[in-house]
Amino acid sequence: MELVDRHRRVEPALLKRYLTAYGQHFDYWKTVSRKHGVLLARVPARVNAVAGLGYVFTNPAPRARLLRPLLCELMRRVLNNPHSLLILQNNDDVLAFQQAQIADSRYVRLIKGSGVDTQRFQPAGATIQPKGEKRVLLASRLLWDKGIAEYVEAARQLRIAGLSLRFQLAGVPDPGNPASIPQAQLNAWEAEGVVELLGQVEDMGARYAQTDMVVLPSYREGLPKSLIEAAACGLPLVTTDVPGCREVVTNGIDGLIVPARDARALANAICQLHEHPEWARQLGREARKRAVTEFDERIVIEKTVAVYKELLPELNIGAADRLGD
Repeated sequence: MELVDRHRRVEPALLKRYLTAYGQHFDYWKTVSRKHGVLLARVPARVNAVAGLGYVFTNPAPRARLLRPLLCELMRRVLNNPHSLLILQNNDDVLAFQQAQIADSRYVRLIKGSGVDTQRFQPAGATIQPKGEKRVLLASRLLWDKGIAEYVEAARQLRIAGLSLRFQLAGVPDPGNPASIPQAQLNAWEAEGVVELLGQVEDMGARYAQTDMVVLPSYREGLPKSLIEAAACGLPLVTTDVPGCREVVTNGIDGLIVPARDARALANAICQLHEHPEWARQLGREARKRAVTEFDERIVIEKTVAVYKELLPELNIGAADRLGD
């Protein structure tokens, strides 16, 4: 079995590695990208994990619409066979794949996200202080479809309203993605004073410990890592009513959900948490409970191993080589 790191683009060095491995004989190969799964159509047994539908499926731009039918057909050819299983991260994506006839439901398994280490990510103590400046964090790749423009506009509106809030962005642009936000635009927002750019943050646990609420106004996700990490840290969440995000948050129970692309609704939700700190703390406590019971990485690992074991009868593998033996 070989595990290959996930990349957003197929770089020449990565392609060379695939082609080298392609010439060898592997019993299993796990991929975590639509493109990479297509490259491995002849490997005897594959587990394909798709973390969200991505730019081609979610963006209305002409380029995305042009590529969509081609990618769907390639995926159909790869995914619909008894030696391949597909892991999806939310129910909306499962339905979308079935409606587009990309993958037969017999070969699809639902595992909610890649999990979170709930021992590492824990509540750091009291958050949402009754007084003083509160820190709002959005952590993601800096793409338009993460709702970053709406986040900036919400910050602008709340600053005009006089609320004592500090809006932060953790992450970097992804130049290979057509939805990447230009660095010049990010710099302009920071110069305006509405957001603070944190760049790439290596220790997210420490960053969450310095945060009062976490926001992700995305247009669509697989199952967002930043939300389940923040939930494990007991932070109140604000996100959008879109696939992936609504798998993590139940409105009014462990966070707040607003319509996508609606900066005013986003600002109102953030304002509610700011104005009602005890309620915000209660939402954070419930978010922590849900993270432990649904998104702990041990649960995800157990379910993923079970998927591999499903493929064992399809291969002539000795008992000593079986997973978990």
